[in-house]
Amino acid sequence: MSEEQQAQQTQAGGEFEREPVPQNRLLGFKSFVGMYAGEHCAGTELMIGPLFVAAGVSAFDVVVGLIAGNVLAVLSWVFLCAPIATRARLTLYYQLEKICGRQLVTLYNLANGVMFCFLAGAMVTVSATALGVWFKFPMPELSDNYPNSFGWVIAVLACGAMISVVAAYGYEVVSKVANVAAPWMVLVFIAFGLVGLRQFIDATGSEVNSLADVWTLAKTHIWQGGDPHPGRVKFTFWHVAFFAWFCNMAMHIGMSDLSVLRFARKSWYAVASGTGMFLGHFLAWLAASILYAFQMHVEPGNTKVLPGPLAYQAAGLAGLICVIIAGWTTANPTIYRAGLAFQAIVPKSSRFRVTLITGAIATVAAMFPALAMRLLDFVALYGLVLMPMGAVVFVDFWLIPKLGLRGSYAELSGRHFNWAAFAAWIVTLAICLGIVFIVGNWTLYFVALPGWFIASAVYIVLSRVYQKQGRPVAAR
Repeated sequence: MSEEQQAQQTQAGGEFEREPVPQNRLLGFKSFVGMYAGEHCAGTELMIGPLFVAAGVSAFDVVVGLIAGNVLAVLSWVFLCAPIATRARLTLYYQLEKICGRQLVTLYNLANGVMFCFLAGAMVTVSATALGVWFKFPMPELSDNYPNSFGWVIAVLACGAMISVVAAYGYEVVSKVANVAAPWMVLVFIAFGLVGLRQFIDATGSEVNSLADVWTLAKTHIWQGGDPHPGRVKFTFWHVAFFAWFCNMAMHIGMSDLSVLRFARKSWYAVASGTGMFLGHFLAWLAASILYAFQMHVEPGNTKVLPGPLAYQAAGLAGLICVIIAGWTTANPTIYRAGLAFQAIVPKSSRFRVTLITGAIATVAAMFPALAMRLLDFVALYGLVLMPMGAVVFVDFWLIPKLGLRGSYAELSGRHFNWAAFAAWIVTLAICLGIVFIVGNWTLYFVALPGWFIASAVYIVLSRVYQKQGRPVAAR
């Protein structure tokens, strides 16, 4: 790297936003274990777990469905995302710019950044519920859409500011925070599950002497099946499995984690995502479900989904601290990704400053509880919106050269708008959202799978036309 490039990297915060990560900045396996565990064993698990209960899921469907879906998610990171990340070592946003052109990728980066801001906002919301227990201000209910107290607004502002500053310092700081916090958080989440089971045993007078007895308790009192809460989709095995697989679709199939895994020395380091999937999206979701089911058992009319009170009921002060830190470690990498998306729109701006502004947007979003209370629907939607461009990256990297076409065509031809990629994105979204609108909201959890193949096919077919009409390019 030249001295001029080094100076540019220093000014940009050393995150290599517009060039491959050099060998001397690659990270070991442990960094990704901590990052994925910290990001996915998080405060939002205390939102998602209860929402499974609200969806009327049965014990078999939730346990077996989560195992199947989380295995598929890990395989998606390992075989779809990581091989490209460790070969190109570029952020998703710069790689898309080379494929799609500056104008199109600006539209995508805007959509990507906004969606990640909303997701991070839900995580800030989670942390703020812990402060509500301490300071005893009114907190939102399951049906609330807007802030319901001044105390709630102040709590969200405090949590959002803390989270944004850490994210602004870059991926290495985010990873270090996650490595420190993750082991302790995992233990607290396990404690949530064990305490919840003990409370159920005491409250129901059940005799539990074996795993078979635990399973009986789970089927009869925790995940009983039955009707969902009003306004909720009824969840089956397939809903759970596809939700577990696709709730992080934007990151693995949608390729957003190119920006994270580009720092990995080996592509197999993506198996580290399994720590997040099975500690967070399995154990933590089940533990949170148990706490909420016990709340419903004790107070059948209390349908509030508030992580702070749930954690406090199970683990006291340690539970509240866990909720705050868990929301923090999840929002950090999410705001980091959103900051990279916005920074790619204005590459000459400081990534640090852009990330702080991004955090402010996420904090404002967090004040509106509807985002967190409809989290199952939102994560399915944001994965669907970002998925088609992940298909474009995959096809452009692996298939386009084998079909006699040119990869990274916008960069080679000097074009600023790849209409083949744009059509793949828009046509896929139109078809998938049309299915959801016509057939019903329950299809939102499934349409992304056929959508990936639709996006791939449209991009391949239209790339032939697009490149024939384009400017001639020199061989690389």
